[in-house]
Amino acid sequence: MPTYTAPIRDFQFALKEWLEIGQYQGNVPGFDDLDILDPILDEGARFCQEVLFPLNQVGDAEGLKYENGNVTLPTGFKDAYRQYVESGWASFACDAEFGGQNLPNVLNTPLIEMICSSNLSFGLIPGLTHGAYSALHLFGTQEQKQTYLPKMISGEWTGVMCLTEPQAGTDLGLITTKAVPNRDGSYAITGTKIFISCGEHDAVDNIVHLILARLPDAPKGVKGISLFVASKYLVNTDGSLGERNAIQCGSIEHKMGIHASPTCVMNYEGAKAWLVGEPHKGLRAMFTMMNEARLLVGIQGLGIGEIAYQNALAYAKERLQGRALRGALLPNKPADPITAHPDVRRMLLTQRAFAEGGRILALWMALHVDLAHRHPDETVRREADEFVQLLTPVTKAYLTSGGTETASIGMQVLGGYGFIREYGMEQYLRDCRITEIYEGTNGVQALDLVGRKLPMHTGRLLRRFFHPVSQFIEENRDVPEMAEFTKPLYQAFRSLQQASLWVAQKGLANPDEAAGASVDYLNLFAHVTLGYIWARTAKIALAKQEGDEKAFYQRKLATARFYMHKLLPRHYSLLATLTSGVKHLELAETD
Repeated sequence: MPTYTAPIRDFQFALKEWLEIGQYQGNVPGFDDLDILDPILDEGARFCQEVLFPLNQVGDAEGLKYENGNVTLPTGFKDAYRQYVESGWASFACDAEFGGQNLPNVLNTPLIEMICSSNLSFGLIPGLTHGAYSALHLFGTQEQKQTYLPKMISGEWTGVMCLTEPQAGTDLGLITTKAVPNRDGSYAITGTKIFISCGEHDAVDNIVHLILARLPDAPKGVKGISLFVASKYLVNTDGSLGERNAIQCGSIEHKMGIHASPTCVMNYEGAKAWLVGEPHKGLRAMFTMMNEARLLVGIQGLGIGEIAYQNALAYAKERLQGRALRGALLPNKPADPITAHPDVRRMLLTQRAFAEGGRILALWMALHVDLAHRHPDETVRREADEFVQLLTPVTKAYLTSGGTETASIGMQVLGGYGFIREYGMEQYLRDCRITEIYEGTNGVQALDLVGRKLPMHTGRLLRRFFHPVSQFIEENRDVPEMAEFTKPLYQAFRSLQQASLWVAQKGLANPDEAAGASVDYLNLFAHVTLGYIWARTAKIALAKQEGDEKAFYQRKLATARFYMHKLLPRHYSLLATLTSGVKHLELAETD
């Protein structure tokens, strides 16, 4: 049976020592009382370990029940959601004006990771609600906010994003859902949306839908998309629920993973809705939802990676097979634990480097989201927003592909037992695979990075990452004990600089060159990002080699050394493959 223990000490390290969030206390709204950090981590861990984790395999085995347009969640899920709401987690990072606690995203991110580790299917319910909340909060009218946000923030209602159609996935310009004006100022929405996560379920009485549709006079393509808000039940002027809207779940998908999360086909048959924002400007609002969702999905991959690592490590320490090549470690037992074998240690360290480095990346991003919205200095807000724009595709793609790889490695460590359902690892691999696909495939993230983010403001966004890395290398290049970290980082950073110049120059002459190099470029960017994270981690750990937590910091150093010398060198091959050109990406005529 799988186990899960929330990595509280590692969260504390990332937040207090790596990010040093204490520097924002009293300077940035929402960071006034950081003494609540440890109680938040402890209570979040308790909820995830004791309430959500025991339901994970139950939900996977039992699945969902669909009958006459209604979806019933697996045993225990509705009650778990009730406990989630009663504990106040739903309102954690929401606007106080509408009933939220107005706490920073960076304090909420550990909870999101713990939820994704303990029960990914459950995590989709509150995660999608927050994305819908953010779009309404930013683009909705005051009346719309008053109507929907308090109930969404309290958790009494949930929210969903309704974008995809059978013929329109990545290319949203192909959507055909129609919005026809009504006399009362509302609109009648007609069309079908697919792959709508949590579009229908029984955990709440009402579900708020944010829907992309076209007005009768809409221009073709993405410039003709508008955003609308509707709900399963119409809302009366006093806030009570009225009659059922013309929104129906036509079916649910039967999927490889996330069996306890309803993936719905939603039919709108003249559903009553209201325009959000300006006509034909829905794409901008949609990206607000999508960017937040992409960071959330990245954390989903991270959460799976963490629990896969925990269970692989626990198994490897107990599984006795063969003898260490350098001599028996446990001569009184029939065999040694498989951690005696170098290749098993390689797999475990790969998992650990991903989980602990990826955790810092996710929290680093969350902190910049907070600074972009909360910091009193306009320049800091702008630079933080540019950092988030640049690193969002990298974070989403790296954490999701890394989560899948880490789960696959976990299965390899367990051997045949990894392939057996009761050990849990095969579910983690199945559940994680979707994260590389939804909210924009990882290939789309790569195209976003090279096609939109690199050329934006004549390359200005790159400075938000390049400058701190360059400064770190310069400040530490003459520190002897840092040489084993700064030299590999410098070499990798040089590769990233060369690749950035190559993509920019070749892309100007032939956009296919940039597109063909995009995935390798994103992976190179991610490797350098983690290299910087682990180099900084090493610097912190080197200064703390004495005291009660010596073992903790020694483990950090060991993992940093592994990453810098075993994983980061992949930058050489990534630079070589991306600069080989698009000419090698041609299908034969017989294909």
